[in-house]
Amino acid sequence: MALNKLRQLDQNSAGVTLPKDDLRLEGLLNENGEIDGEHHVHIRHVDDGEWTLELVDGLET
Repeated sequence: MALNKLRQLDQNSAGVTLPKDDLRLEGLLNENGEIDGEHHVHIRHVDDGEWTLELVDGLET
């Protein structure tokens, strides 16, 4: 099981990295390994210590 470190982003939020191999499998990276386009995710707290992350398509910014 791979572990990812939780990081402080600013006063109101924290972040965690997602493995590029997984992002590549989802088709979210271009041929240079950079994020291709703009993507949004819905993060939901499910239970103590458990979260889900779902890619949301079709959002306009």
